[in-house]
Amino acid sequence: MAQVTSVMTASPSCCREDTPLRDVAQLMIDHDCGMIPVVDADGRPVGAVTDRDIAVRIVARGKDASSSRAGDAMTSPVTTIDSATSLHDATCVMEAEKIRRVIVVDADGKLAGVAAIADLALAGKNEATAAVVREISEPGRA
Repeated sequence: MAQVTSVMTASPSCCREDTPLRDVAQLMIDHDCGMIPVVDADGRPVGAVTDRDIAVRIVARGKDASSSRAGDAMTSPVTTIDSATSLHDATCVMEAEKIRRVIVVDADGKLAGVAAIADLALAGKNEATAAVVREISEPGRA
Protein backbone atom coordinates (compact mmCIF):
# COMPACT_ATOMS: atom_id res chain seq x y z
CA MET A 1 0.00 0.00 0.00
CA ALA A 2 1.29 3.47 -0.88
CA GLN A 3 2.56 5.75 1.85
CA VAL A 4 1.68 9.39 2.37
CA THR A 5 5.21 10.34 1.31
CA SER A 6 4.26 9.39 -2.27
CA VAL A 7 1.82 12.32 -2.50
CA MET A 8 2.87 14.85 0.12
CA THR A 9 4.70 18.11 -0.48
CA ALA A 10 8.13 17.40 0.99
CA SER A 11 10.12 20.00 2.92
CA PRO A 12 7.33 22.61 2.93
CA SER A 13 7.94 26.22 3.88
CA CYS A 14 7.48 26.76 7.57
CA CYS A 15 7.82 29.48 10.18
CA ARG A 16 8.28 30.01 13.90
CA GLU A 17 5.71 31.34 16.39
CA ASP A 18 7.41 34.75 16.38
CA THR A 19 7.41 35.10 12.57
CA PRO A 20 5.55 38.27 11.54
CA LEU A 21 2.14 37.35 10.13
CA ARG A 22 2.86 39.43 7.03
CA ASP A 23 5.82 37.12 6.32
CA VAL A 24 3.61 34.06 6.82
CA ALA A 25 1.10 35.44 4.31
CA GLN A 26 3.94 36.15 1.87
CA LEU A 27 5.10 32.53 2.20
CA MET A 28 1.58 31.44 1.23
CA ILE A 29 1.76 33.64 -1.86
CA ASP A 30 5.29 32.61 -2.80
CA HIS A 31 4.54 28.89 -2.47
CA ASP A 32 0.92 28.96 -3.65
CA CYS A 33 -0.41 27.30 -0.52
CA GLY A 34 -3.03 27.98 2.13
CA MET A 35 -1.21 26.62 5.19
CA ILE A 36 2.18 27.17 6.75
CA PRO A 37 3.36 24.81 9.51
CA VAL A 38 4.76 26.47 12.64
CA VAL A 39 7.79 24.69 14.08
CA ASP A 40 9.88 24.99 17.22
CA ALA A 41 13.66 25.50 17.32
CA ASP A 42 14.16 21.76 16.68
CA GLY A 43 11.89 21.70 13.61
CA ARG A 44 9.01 19.94 15.35
CA PRO A 45 5.51 21.17 14.45
CA VAL A 46 3.76 23.13 17.19
CA GLY A 47 0.96 24.58 15.10
CA ALA A 48 -0.16 25.72 11.69
CA VAL A 49 -1.40 28.97 10.19
CA THR A 50 -3.99 28.84 7.42
CA ASP A 51 -5.28 31.66 5.29
CA ARG A 52 -8.60 31.18 7.11
CA ASP A 53 -6.85 31.49 10.50
CA ILE A 54 -5.53 34.89 9.43
CA ALA A 55 -8.96 36.02 8.22
CA VAL A 56 -10.91 34.77 11.24
CA ARG A 57 -8.50 35.20 14.16
CA ILE A 58 -6.81 38.42 13.10
CA VAL A 59 -8.69 40.40 10.44
CA ALA A 60 -12.28 39.67 11.51
CA ARG A 61 -11.46 40.40 15.14
CA GLY A 62 -9.97 43.77 14.25
CA LYS A 63 -6.48 42.88 15.40
CA ASP A 64 -3.51 44.69 13.91
CA ALA A 65 -2.21 42.33 11.25
CA SER A 66 0.98 44.36 10.82
CA SER A 67 2.04 43.66 14.41
CA SER A 68 0.66 40.12 14.68
CA ARG A 69 2.84 37.02 14.72
CA ALA A 70 2.25 33.47 13.53
CA GLY A 71 1.56 32.43 17.12
CA ASP A 72 -1.35 34.89 17.28
CA ALA A 73 -3.19 33.17 14.43
CA MET A 74 -2.02 29.56 14.54
CA THR A 75 -4.03 26.49 15.33
CA SER A 76 -2.41 24.50 18.10
CA PRO A 77 -2.01 21.71 18.88
CA VAL A 78 -1.75 20.45 15.32
CA THR A 79 -2.57 17.01 13.97
CA THR A 80 0.43 15.16 12.56
CA ILE A 81 1.04 11.78 11.00
CA ASP A 82 4.22 9.76 10.64
CA SER A 83 5.92 9.56 7.24
CA ALA A 84 5.33 5.80 7.24
CA THR A 85 1.54 6.32 7.32
CA SER A 86 -0.38 4.72 4.46
CA LEU A 87 -2.55 6.81 2.16
CA HIS A 88 -5.58 5.00 3.54
CA ASP A 89 -4.68 5.82 7.14
CA ALA A 90 -3.84 9.43 6.21
CA THR A 91 -7.30 9.70 4.67
CA CYS A 92 -8.86 8.27 7.84
CA VAL A 93 -7.03 10.84 9.99
CA MET A 94 -8.21 13.69 7.76
CA GLU A 95 -11.80 12.40 7.95
CA ALA A 96 -11.71 11.93 11.72
CA GLU A 97 -10.13 15.31 12.41
CA LYS A 98 -12.17 17.11 9.71
CA ILE A 99 -9.05 18.67 8.21
CA ARG A 100 -8.09 19.35 4.61
CA ARG A 101 -4.34 19.18 5.21
CA VAL A 102 -2.21 17.12 7.56
CA ILE A 103 1.38 17.69 8.63
CA VAL A 104 3.75 14.76 8.11
CA VAL A 105 6.65 14.22 10.51
CA ASP A 106 9.74 12.03 10.27
CA ALA A 107 10.83 9.41 12.82
CA ASP A 108 12.28 12.19 15.02
CA GLY A 109 9.03 14.16 15.02
CA LYS A 110 10.42 16.86 12.73
CA LEU A 111 8.51 18.43 9.86
CA ALA A 112 8.83 16.28 6.73
CA GLY A 113 5.89 17.38 4.60
CA VAL A 114 2.26 18.31 4.19
CA ALA A 115 -0.42 16.17 2.58
CA ALA A 116 -3.61 17.81 1.33
CA ILE A 117 -6.86 16.68 -0.21
CA ALA A 118 -5.54 18.08 -3.50
CA ASP A 119 -2.56 15.72 -3.24
CA LEU A 120 -4.92 12.75 -2.89
CA ALA A 121 -6.97 13.96 -5.85
CA LEU A 122 -3.89 14.40 -8.04
CA ALA A 123 -2.78 10.90 -7.11
CA GLY A 124 -5.99 9.57 -8.58
CA LYS A 125 -7.63 8.77 -5.26
CA ASN A 126 -10.96 10.30 -6.30
CA GLU A 127 -13.13 8.05 -4.14
CA ALA A 128 -10.93 8.68 -1.11
CA THR A 129 -10.93 12.41 -1.81
CA ALA A 130 -14.71 12.48 -2.11
CA ALA A 131 -15.05 10.60 1.17
CA VAL A 132 -12.71 12.99 2.98
CA VAL A 133 -14.45 16.07 1.60
CA ARG A 134 -17.83 14.64 2.58
CA GLU A 135 -16.68 13.84 6.12
CA ILE A 136 -14.84 17.07 6.88
CA SER A 137 -17.67 19.16 5.43
CA GLU A 138 -20.29 17.77 7.78
CA PRO A 139 -21.20 20.21 10.56
CA GLY A 140 -19.61 19.34 13.88
CA ARG A 141 -21.61 17.70 16.57
CA ALA A 142 -21.94 19.62 19.83
